[in-house]
Amino acid sequence: MKIATWNVNSLNVRLPHVERWVTQSAPDVLALQETKMEDAKFPVAALEAAGYRSAFSGQKTYNGVAILARGEIHDVQHGIDGFDDPQRRILSATVGDVRIVNLYVVNGQAVGSEKYAYKLDWLARVTAHLAEEIRRHPNLVVLGDFNIAPDDRDVYDPAAWHEQVLCSTPERDALKRMLDLGLHDSFRLFDDAAGQYSWWDYRQAAFRRNLGLRIDLILVSQALRSRCRASIIDREPRTWERASDHTPALVDIDDG
Repeated sequence: MKIATWNVNSLNVRLPHVERWVTQSAPDVLALQETKMEDAKFPVAALEAAGYRSAFSGQKTYNGVAILARGEIHDVQHGIDGFDDPQRRILSATVGDVRIVNLYVVNGQAVGSEKYAYKLDWLARVTAHLAEEIRRHPNLVVLGDFNIAPDDRDVYDPAAWHEQVLCSTPERDALKRMLDLGLHDSFRLFDDAAGQYSWWDYRQAAFRRNLGLRIDLILVSQALRSRCRASIIDREPRTWERASDHTPALVDIDDG
């Protein structure tokens, strides 16, 4: 099973990119973030024509998450229990024998801001929810745009980003608490090298100069760790015209 994540930064703009990429890469599951689209406008028919069923949770202009799958999508959950949040950032579903939790993590704006405090609270709530998910679903994948670079290998200039939002110690500690539930960063199961990123700013020719961050993650449970065959970042879609500022990440998991 190939499982991928991609912040498309507007599905209305990037639908042709999604159609092109799924034709090339043929993921079994693709989690999207920042669809920026109300549910009534979600392109169900176009994605069906590309071979994918859809589950989605969106809102106008901001946020929005979706899960696309070649197979049946079961047990869809919007958000998490006990957290009445109007921002559409969390979507869960089961595909095959794998539970998928798609996250568009809060950006946080700046260290010390109200949005930063909200981000840390949001992460704590999600982590508590994932503790229950991993108990109920041993085959768990948690993926999406985490808006956190796990460590300095994932940052083009660690000194410049030191204790800045996306790289601050409290954010990284929050991610570590999530990993401590029994989750593993699939990319790092195969590649320890620095300088490999999934997001590049549109400004300052950042992509051409490889001034990026690795903030799009696929976390796998202990039960799935031994089934992982590969985990990559596909840079090609970032080269396309009108590209998202993110590019897809993908893990390949053996069938159980």
